[in-house]
Amino acid sequence: MMMISLQPVVALVAGILILLVPRLLNYIVAVYLIVIGILGLARY
Repeated sequence: MMMISLQPVVALVAGILILLVPRLLNYIVAVYLIVIGILGLARY
């Protein structure tokens, strides 16, 4: 099974949402940072 790295996918989705609805920028950045933080902690 081919595994796709989650970080680029999350970044792409966040970028598209920011372009469509700029008001979501703060929420998208917060969720992105939380997801990256959780993934970083889960690896150790």
